[in-house]
Amino acid sequence: MERIIVLLFLCTAVEAFVGKHIFVKEKKNWSEALDHCRTHYTDLSFVISQSDQDRLQSASEGTFCKGWIGLQQDTSGSTAAWMWSAGGRVTYENWRNGEPNNFKDAEHVGEVLRNGEWNDNEEEQSSPFYCINITVVVEEKSWEEALQHCRENKADLSSLHSDTENIAAGKDQKGVRTTELVWIGLRFLADRWLWVNGDPLEYEAWPKGGVQDHQCPMQNRCGALNKEGLWVNRDCEEKLNFICS
Repeated sequence: MERIIVLLFLCTAVEAFVGKHIFVKEKKNWSEALDHCRTHYTDLSFVISQSDQDRLQSASEGTFCKGWIGLQQDTSGSTAAWMWSAGGRVTYENWRNGEPNNFKDAEHVGEVLRNGEWNDNEEEQSSPFYCINITVVVEEKSWEEALQHCRENKADLSSLHSDTENIAAGKDQKGVRTTELVWIGLRFLADRWLWVNGDPLEYEAWPKGGVQDHQCPMQNRCGALNKEGLWVNRDCEEKLNFICS
C-alpha cells in the first residue's frame, strides 16, 4: 500500500486550491453580498496567493469585473487589521497604490477593481461580487477511495495552506449533513506529513496541547479536517466524507 501511495504522489505536482470562485453579477451592498454567498455558496471570496488572484480573474471570464470580495477591517482592535469574512487575517495583499486609505473613516470593506487591484470602500455601495464555493463530497469512503474519486473527476483531495482555507472548509461542513471529520489530502509517508498533490507543507493546523499523536503516528496516518478547521490524523480505512479541489 505504501508503494501505491508513493506512485500516487508522483502522478501529480500542481498547485491546488480549496473551492471555486463564483462571480455574481447582481449588485448588492457588501453585507447583502456576504449573506448571498453564505446562503448559496460558502462565503465571499478570499485570496491567499497570486495564483489564487488569477483564479479570481478566471471566474469573471478572464477579465476582472469590479466587485466585492471578503475583505473587512477589524475596527474593534487597536491595529485595525484586515481580515477575511470567512475567517483569518489577510496574508497576501494586492492593494492599489495608496490603498487602503479609509477615506473619511468610512471604508472598512474591500473590493477588487477592473485591473485586479484591491480597494477599500464603503459597505453601503452596490456592486457585483465574488463568492467562494467549497463542496464536501457526501459519500463515505476510505482515504484511498476518496483520493481515487477525486482523481477520477479530474481533481485531488484538497490541500489547505492558511487559517482562512481551514476555517472556510470547516464552515462549509456546517451547512450540510456530513461526517464529523472529512478527508483532506494529508498523508504520513516516509516519516513526514505530505500533501498528496505535491504541494509543500509550509502551514499546519494541528490542535495545540493534548495528545500529539500526529507527530509520529503508528496507525493513524491519514489527515482529516474537523468542523473547527483543525487537522486530525485518522485510520486511513475509516469511512468519511471528503473535499476535492
